[in-house]
Amino acid sequence: MNLSERLNDDMKHAMRSKEKFKLTTIRMIRASVKNLEIDLKRPLEDSEVLDILSREIKQRKDSLQEFKKAGRDDLVSDLAAEIEIISGYLPEQLTEEEIQEIVRQTIQELGASSKADMGKVMSALMPKTKGRADGKLVNQVVQQFLQ
Repeated sequence: MNLSERLNDDMKHAMRSKEKFKLTTIRMIRASVKNLEIDLKRPLEDSEVLDILSREIKQRKDSLQEFKKAGRDDLVSDLAAEIEIISGYLPEQLTEEEIQEIVRQTIQELGASSKADMGKVMSALMPKTKGRADGKLVNQVVQQFLQ
């Protein structure tokens, strides 16, 4: 079962069990998926759905920080719950140690040695960590290794 089918099945289950919050969150994700399908005029592959899920989580995490600063605890709890629901569709996330090992191997493979090689390293790393690690964290680890 691909991710789009899983989202549809989970949406139906949420309707039947009357889980309104989960249903609303899944509908928002499905709307993003459907919009891209309409733009591309074809069904999306799992990797493209993963991109959408990652983008949705990133947007919510950014909003979460802003709401915390503003003291909007009611919205913070809602966003945290949405992030948890969406995270359930992502593959298991890499730990920081695993990311460091992947970065170390990639830097060795490319022979990178300075911050000037940052772009080259990041472009080689992102396909390896796609959907399994936050881009900001990967970027920070690369910067640490290239200092």
